[in-house]
Amino acid sequence: MKKKDQLIYGIHPILEALETGKSMEKVMIQKGLNPDTLHKVLPKLKETGTPFQFVPKVKMDKTTSKNHQGVIAMMSPIEFQDLEWLIPSIYESGETPLVLILDRITDVRNFGAICRSAECAGVHAIVIPTKGAAQINEDAIKTSTGAILRIPICRADSLGSTLDFLNESGFKTISCHEKGKEVYHQSDLKTPVAIVMGSEEDGISNNAREAANFSVHIPMKGETKSLNVSVATSILLFEA
Repeated sequence: MKKKDQLIYGIHPILEALETGKSMEKVMIQKGLNPDTLHKVLPKLKETGTPFQFVPKVKMDKTTSKNHQGVIAMMSPIEFQDLEWLIPSIYESGETPLVLILDRITDVRNFGAICRSAECAGVHAIVIPTKGAAQINEDAIKTSTGAILRIPICRADSLGSTLDFLNESGFKTISCHEKGKEVYHQSDLKTPVAIVMGSEEDGISNNAREAANFSVHIPMKGETKSLNVSVATSILLFEA
């Protein structure tokens, strides 16, 4: 998908896209937008769980020179899945579910590399937060060698709530960070497992860390104290 094909703009085209279930990365709304126009689009964005942000008019005009009417949508090249629908189908297939939860991974190339490893390792679904995740764009897809298009990706408003759901669904939920209690290869990963990996900047959020039932770490032998998140994720996934 070319960059110009990723944008739609104007109230009616965006409302139509939302009505027909098109997936959007995010919607930009011009600050100070006419209240009547805002009331047409905002409820639908909230209803569909579509990320949105208010931005200055100058940013809108830089994004497109067309008559955007104060609303621009960045379309997603994938259709996001519903984790609560996916889990029962995985159990019904007789497979042991393996879910990867990415807490605010923002670098598109890291995200693409992680998706590549996840698809190779047989991950059944990847969960990302509705806000604060890498954009699923051409660079991410290229880095993943197309794996992003072959693996279900789900969005969640609250990763803590998602982990609570997985705990209730019989999963072992594991956060991986430097203060994890177990060495990763000593943890039982043969059961249904959800692995949580944190952001490049500040790791796993407190909300997600507290919701996970177990924690592990990868021992560091050298002077370098941490691994790139895509490498660390690969180690955990293939151990699972």
